[in-house]
Amino acid sequence: QVQLVESGGGLVQAGGSLRLSCAASGRTFSRYAMGWFRQAPGKEREFVAAINWSGSSTYYADSAKGRFTISRANAKNTVYLQMSSLKREDTAVYYCAAHTDYRDSYYVGRDEYEYWGQGTQVTVSS
Repeated sequence: QVQLVESGGGLVQAGGSLRLSCAASGRTFSRYAMGWFRQAPGKEREFVAAINWSGSSTYYADSAKGRFTISRANAKNTVYLQMSSLKREDTAVYYCAAHTDYRDSYYVGRDEYEYWGQGTQVTVSS
């Protein structure tokens, strides 16, 4: 079992940057592949970025490529999402998620993640 708590959301102007953090507690964090998802009002929760447990591989949704960076600090039990060049359409609740992993791979499907945080709101104004 792992508990996830996101932080770092807020209100930012278009073109600005934010760094989201997700702190994990519970079992050995380094054995979890991690992902970030987001959900805008009236929309499905969608994949944003993923990272394997060693941090050696990452994957991004097309909407995030070139603007967002996922990273992790296993010694701190934390995964990050650095977001830059933010757009109004990035406005959403952002969730981190954990997948118990034995292959050192990353995962993009919502259903592949067993544990979820409560989310943090990101609002981008024009």
